[in-house]
Amino acid sequence: MGVTTLAPNSADDPLTYRPVALVDLLDRVLATGVVITGDITLAIADVDLVRISLRALIASVGALAPPTEGAP
Repeated sequence: MGVTTLAPNSADDPLTYRPVALVDLLDRVLATGVVITGDITLAIADVDLVRISLRALIASVGALAPPTEGAP
């Protein structure tokens, strides 16, 4: 009795490494938008002094603006 292993197919596995040009990545990010969030806490001797929450939205104006009627 033999054991058969199937080679992974890139269509089956979305996490398969696929090279992407930087221009294509930037175009996709600007078309759909991306939100970057982060927290910064400044502390001395385990005493939190300052806490900063950051949020940034990166997108093109066309992706954020609602479509106007009659515009192509």
